[in-house]
Amino acid sequence: MKTNTTSEVVINEVATATGANQQFSALKVRGKRLFNWVAGLAILFGLWWLGGYMLYINPDTTNFADFGPIPTLKAFPGLWADGTIPDAIKSSGYRLGIALSIAISVGIPIGILLGRSRRFRELSNSPFQLLRMISPLSWEPIAVIVFLSWNQAIIFLLAIASVWPVAFATAAGLAKVDPAWFKVARNLGATRWHTLTQIILPAIAFDIVTGIRAALGVAWIVLVPAEFLGVTSGLGYSIADARETLSYDHLTAMVLTIGIIGYLLDSSLAYVIKHWCWHRAA
Repeated sequence: MKTNTTSEVVINEVATATGANQQFSALKVRGKRLFNWVAGLAILFGLWWLGGYMLYINPDTTNFADFGPIPTLKAFPGLWADGTIPDAIKSSGYRLGIALSIAISVGIPIGILLGRSRRFRELSNSPFQLLRMISPLSWEPIAVIVFLSWNQAIIFLLAIASVWPVAFATAAGLAKVDPAWFKVARNLGATRWHTLTQIILPAIAFDIVTGIRAALGVAWIVLVPAEFLGVTSGLGYSIADARETLSYDHLTAMVLTIGIIGYLLDSSLAYVIKHWCWHRAA
């Protein structure tokens, strides 16, 4: 009995020590990631400050010293208090949300057709590749004529830019699915709806969200230049307005706002991909 008790104590101590080591290793990894994250931003901020300082000490560029980080950060409270930043985020977010919704609702079915129908894939490959390689902003003159408002035109530009990453990522994910799964489903009497909802979508969820993440990046880049003309709201308009009024601190504050929001959106989708999407081990 003593021997058994001693063995149990030793096993418990080893298990406790192992658990403590694992927790310490996890904390160490998280601490290292946090340090690298902060250090990277500190380096970026330092380079930004250096650039602003060089503008300040040069008599020919002193007027542009407000591009530096200190004036930019000081401008944030005022821009938030007068509603410039919240209103711009609301307007741009509305356009982006509608456009991405259209791109997802159109891109996923197209991607599934590309992955499941060989004839559709062969017929559509050339026109889709041609359309994909056209710069989204090239459609701007046509969009202005076709659509009744600039708001609709901008949404169209964002949608046409973001639909292709969703469609092709969906098709690529479906191409990796084992065809035997569909044979088994048919043998078990699964309907097309069951095949879609129980096999296809769960299997390619990782690829779909990855495509949406890529689409978001493209749409976010197109959004700002699309808002430079024709509208009186949004992040792009705020940048153009600050440029016209020579408010350089406001301009860089809006640019920084765009970067922060884009980073948060991309990080959110990266989190979803990592924690919620089933995917094959690398």
